[in-house]
Amino acid sequence: MNRFRTRPIANRWARVALLVLAPLLLAACGYNTIPTKNLAAQAKWAEVQNQYQRRADLIPNLVNTVKGYAAQEKSTLVEVTEARASATQVKVDASTITNPAQFQQYQQAQDKLSGVLGRLMMIQEKYPDLKSNENFMALQSQLEGTENRIAIARRDYNDAVQDYNTTLVTFPQIIWAKTGHSDAKPMQLFTASVSAQGAPTVSFDTTPPPPPSGTAPGSAPPAAPATK
Repeated sequence: MNRFRTRPIANRWARVALLVLAPLLLAACGYNTIPTKNLAAQAKWAEVQNQYQRRADLIPNLVNTVKGYAAQEKSTLVEVTEARASATQVKVDASTITNPAQFQQYQQAQDKLSGVLGRLMMIQEKYPDLKSNENFMALQSQLEGTENRIAIARRDYNDAVQDYNTTLVTFPQIIWAKTGHSDAKPMQLFTASVSAQGAPTVSFDTTPPPPPSGTAPGSAPPAAPATK
């Protein structure tokens, strides 16, 4: 009688032990590695979005300040405003980083904004009063700091994604990627934009080249010697 009574008790203790040990066994064999690295990459993605939003928030004040000193640069100011609108209208969420088309659209919009912002900042070379404006200088400093933080955030995101993507295709985690985490997808990486791969030459110098030596200013250049 006692033997039959103790068997259910032993079975209950076995189930309890299994419930306690199962998470430990799964952790020991790396079951949690994929979701852990996924969350790390998601956190880096959120920081990228945060820094891009910070830049977008600076632009209206920057455009208004430049407009007060360089209203004739209307085309550049319009370009910046439109590029900002395009960049902020791209809808992104956690699924964007596993969707190549959405991710590319987001990167292209942000890279385009970076390009036109660069042209806007070069305008100051034509307007000494703008260069000495305290508000403009403060905004310029904040924008430069934000661009640096964007670069760091993108780099950290790429590092986390590279680590996560590698985990999905290497042993032993590939076993979990095909079974327990079969919904895990590789994430997209930021790539260098075309403009970032080469430094463009920008010059606002409109002074004509000096005439050849021995020629009076405004006179026609000397005729080429006649050929026989």
